[in-house]
Amino acid sequence: MNILANRIGKVKPSATLAITAKANELKDKGIKIVSMGSGEPDFDTPKNIQDAAIVAIKNGQTRYTAIDGTPELKAAIINKFKNDNNLNYSDSEVMASTGGKQVFYNLCQAILNKGDEVIIPAPYWVSYPDMVLLADAKPVVVQTGLEQCFKITPVQLAAAITAKTKLFVINSPSNPTGAVYSKSELQALAEVLQKHPQVLIITDDIYEHIRWNADGKGSKGDFVNIVMADNSLKNRTIILNGVSKSYAMTGWRIGYCAGPEAIIKAMKKIQGQSTSNPCSIAQAAALEALSGEQAIIGTMVAEFSQRHNFIVAQLNTIDGVECPKSNGAFYSFPRVEGLIARLGLKDDVELSTYCLEKLNIALVPGSAFGAPGYVRLSFATSMDNIKIAIDKLKNI
Repeated sequence: MNILANRIGKVKPSATLAITAKANELKDKGIKIVSMGSGEPDFDTPKNIQDAAIVAIKNGQTRYTAIDGTPELKAAIINKFKNDNNLNYSDSEVMASTGGKQVFYNLCQAILNKGDEVIIPAPYWVSYPDMVLLADAKPVVVQTGLEQCFKITPVQLAAAITAKTKLFVINSPSNPTGAVYSKSELQALAEVLQKHPQVLIITDDIYEHIRWNADGKGSKGDFVNIVMADNSLKNRTIILNGVSKSYAMTGWRIGYCAGPEAIIKAMKKIQGQSTSNPCSIAQAAALEALSGEQAIIGTMVAEFSQRHNFIVAQLNTIDGVECPKSNGAFYSFPRVEGLIARLGLKDDVELSTYCLEKLNIALVPGSAFGAPGYVRLSFATSMDNIKIAIDKLKNI
């Protein structure tokens, strides 16, 4: 007798969490592991945000809140979209959730039916396809690669759309590649989508502020998502964002989104029957993150840019490794097929295992992101750790 639901067989455990767990097991045994698998900033949550949480606790803000977030946090979310993105939303068009992951899950449960298709460019964030499968829909993976800077082209998008297409997923800056779509590239994709009004869009902007230019600096003003590139898509696009990456708040678990009122209402209904409201204290901290001092962003971006430049240059000196530059997030995504062949290994999964067990370096195989032959290295760790990892990789 099978006691488990059939849907469990459709999905895989999170590869990034699995690598982190394995690395932690080895650490518990006293083995020093250089962790380049986890996607979270190595900075502490800023003190003003910590203090806001402490004040909220002392003031007794420990009760249930509205399912979709406190009025104060929702107002801050509305102001963020207006000030940073020049987009206007009403109270009924935004909501807060327990992390960006729940935003995506809520959306899938709210809009997808059996047989619906969801276009997902690869490399993709590991959870997109599985959350689509949990909603009984079909992920349609479109392969991109290093030669096209890991970005889906208008021709590819047009070819992937069918009568069953319900949703198109775009993530910029990208996890795992760090690729950033330009305004003109987004406008070209928008032209395709204009011909298919039945297709909804979700733009995952969680790394919005983790970007840098050629000078190594980032700014809020030059970010663009597909709605900002073509406002005619606003009435069928959901924007996903959160405080985890930009404010070093991964453990606080606050994501948020904006979109058409009917869809947000449906997502709120899903949330109301699953987790209910996000943590009240974390909401108070997120309010301070969005409305308070923003200096942490510039500090982190400058550091991530420096690490990026170092790691890309060094990886490209290794025989069998080809590492492109990126413009955001905090990952490098090198092609390692030559290294796999040189070591006599089968694939990127075996290489990742080799790196963990032989070199004590935790990284994530590209196949977890729909891109066999690549690996993802997170440089959200200290430069000292990065140099240790690079030295070990250069000596294999």
